[in-house]
Amino acid sequence: MVKACILSVSGPELTKEEAALFAAEQPWGVILMGRSCVSRKQVHNLVDDIWNAMNRPCLIFIDQEGGRVARLKAPEWPLFPRGQDYANIYAKDRERGLSAAWLGHRLIAAELAALSIHADCAPVVDLPVPGAHDVIGDRAFGTDPETVAALAGAALKGLAAGGVAGVIKHIPGHGRSMADSHMELPRVTASADELAKDFDAFARLADAPMAMTAHISYDAFDANVPATLSKVMIQDVIRKRIGFDGLLMTDDLGMQALGGSLGERGHAAIAAGCDVLLHCSGFLSDPAAILAEMREVAEAAPELAGKALARGERAEALSTHQQDFDIAEGWDTFRAYFPQLVGAA
Repeated sequence: MVKACILSVSGPELTKEEAALFAAEQPWGVILMGRSCVSRKQVHNLVDDIWNAMNRPCLIFIDQEGGRVARLKAPEWPLFPRGQDYANIYAKDRERGLSAAWLGHRLIAAELAALSIHADCAPVVDLPVPGAHDVIGDRAFGTDPETVAALAGAALKGLAAGGVAGVIKHIPGHGRSMADSHMELPRVTASADELAKDFDAFARLADAPMAMTAHISYDAFDANVPATLSKVMIQDVIRKRIGFDGLLMTDDLGMQALGGSLGERGHAAIAAGCDVLLHCSGFLSDPAAILAEMREVAEAAPELAGKALARGERAEALSTHQQDFDIAEGWDTFRAYFPQLVGAA
């Protein structure tokens, strides 16, 4: 039995206790945070140890958007652009912008696949508005649904061409947030008509393999209830209005936007319609504390079955389809787009 959760690792090596937890609970996937990414050889060995502990090659996730959200950091790994950098090119030349976004994410996929990482929590599809908190900011591909969906769509295709499944985020839209959901629950007071623009960006990418929820409440639909825990937002907005039918995972359950215990958060997210629980332990550094939180989330996670399992299997299938690609030539072209970046062929 595989559990409907994605857990993390407390450091660069899998501890005996974590290996035992993975063996017993069988999380569907594992996400690597920055604390677990030191060198190429180390990450490769860590993934092997995770797979050996579970006796199967589970899907390995990472946050590798580019810019300030990158778990694989320079100089060990290349520095990739922010979403805004692609948008700047797109504003001058649409086709050149799309080509750059595809190529940048195809090169990210090459880096990830070489480490047996086949799922990237990217691209961002949020539309930031003036005055909003900069938690999204320059991570966004633009401020209108047409531009954002076009560039994020190119990014998804680039990842998929390299055997990596993308995770669009943060559905149904984090761009209007006036607070950081890592610290508190943001409340969006925009009307349903205003939010239609935010939803439209995601609707244009409704065929994405996976999506991550927003820990945000939307007064126009379900006031004071985070979308992650809201049946209204998941069933009526994300599934029906936006039309997304891929695997829906929560944002990190450890974020302070959600009330109650981790177990209560997990049960509520599944009851609302999320397929998989995500737990990163991003606020913790003590391995024992991280292990305790992971155990609580794993115990709250049900078996991955039915539609959720089918959605997960579709995402996993992307890792078996990697198109031929000349990496050195790709880097030469990419440097012409972004000569200021640190690149490695």
